[in-house]
Amino acid sequence: MMTDITPFDAIPADAPAAPPARPRLLLIGTALVSLAVTMGFVSMVGLYAATRADVLATGERWLPSGVEIPLTQPNMMMFTLVFSAATMAWAIQAMRNDDRPNFHIATALSLLLGFAFIAQTAYLLTIMKIVIAASDRAPLFYAIIGTHLVLMVAAMAYLAGMVLRAFGGEYSAKDLEGVYGASMFWYTTVGLYLVLWYAIYITK
Repeated sequence: MMTDITPFDAIPADAPAAPPARPRLLLIGTALVSLAVTMGFVSMVGLYAATRADVLATGERWLPSGVEIPLTQPNMMMFTLVFSAATMAWAIQAMRNDDRPNFHIATALSLLLGFAFIAQTAYLLTIMKIVIAASDRAPLFYAIIGTHLVLMVAAMAYLAGMVLRAFGGEYSAKDLEGVYGASMFWYTTVGLYLVLWYAIYITK
């Protein structure tokens, strides 16, 4: 005579209970910070657009005399960040497969592209030559561009920290919280540059 046996029958009665699932505090915190950063940055861009519209409504030129914004550098910066988003996706997929060599290669490329973006931004600022004392609009340029540079540095530091933790074996295909958090903040930074690129560099 056959009896119904379930897998639970093999568990001893005195077996300890499974530990409670740890809340994804890092991922939740990153999401909240990314949302706050997005709201603050978009507000700054909105203030810039409103101020620019008011000036243009008077028939006055928006950019200070002698200042031109080339498109070559901003466009290259955009493509640089788009490529970095692709390498971040590569890093996530590599860690999902426990492919640590490819994960480290992908994150190293992402950090390199982030550094290239910062270098291109610094070079662009030297070309534009917007003097703060010569115009009341220069602070708006530098506030938005400078804020995004700070976000880029923060995203790189975040990613570097998660890479170091991965070196120690903390993250694997079973635990991607830190990798997801770093990629979320990285993608937020990339998306905010697209807003900056259109609002400042394209519309001018």
